[in-house]
This record gives sequence, structure tokens and C-alpha cells, in this order.
Amino acid sequence: MSDTNARIADIVTSNDVVLFMKGTPLFPQCGFSSKAVAILEHLGVPYEGIDVLQDMEVRQGIKAFSDWPTIPQLYVKGEFVGGSDIMMEMYEAGELQQLMADSGLTPA
Repeated sequence: MSDTNARIADIVTSNDVVLFMKGTPLFPQCGFSSKAVAILEHLGVPYEGIDVLQDMEVRQGIKAFSDWPTIPQLYVKGEFVGGSDIMMEMYEAGELQQLMADSGLTPA
């Protein structure tokens, strides 16, 4: 496992909810990241936002780690969930709320 993969694995397993995104939760740097942040903020669950623009190794490495070509990427309890479109579909269907509840994650 590369150093970057090990760093990503540590981030994913050390946090219940992680959003790899462009920018920060306070200042998203793309519309997709902004949408993902808005969904998580609405759910009210604590999450860790990782700005991939600050680390090119993580920016490229996360795509290989998840085998998913785009950012943002959401992980819940170490499992890859998807990007902003999947998050929106799951949220609208009530599935993302259920995933958080089933994972023992409640609004902060």
C-alpha cells in the first residue's frame, strides 16, 4: 500500500463521516462540493471535510482508492457511499438519512 493510500485509509477509518471535497465546508470550491456540504449540513451529522486542492497526492489517490473518478466523495463508517449526485438521490429517497441512522450517527 502506498503512503498516500495509507494516509487516505487512516482518514477514512478514523472518522465516522468523511467528505473528500474541493475546498472546505465553509468555502466549497465547486458546485458539487457545495451540494454535498449542504446535504450533510442539513442532516446535521458531524463530518470531516478533506480539501483535496491542498494535497495533489490525495486528490489523485482518492480516485484510485475508491475506484471513483470524481470528487467529492463521501465515506460513512469506512465505506464509500458516492459523489454528490448519488448523495442527492439517496437524500431525496430518505436512504442517506437511514444510512446515517443505521450507522449510529445522529445530528450534532
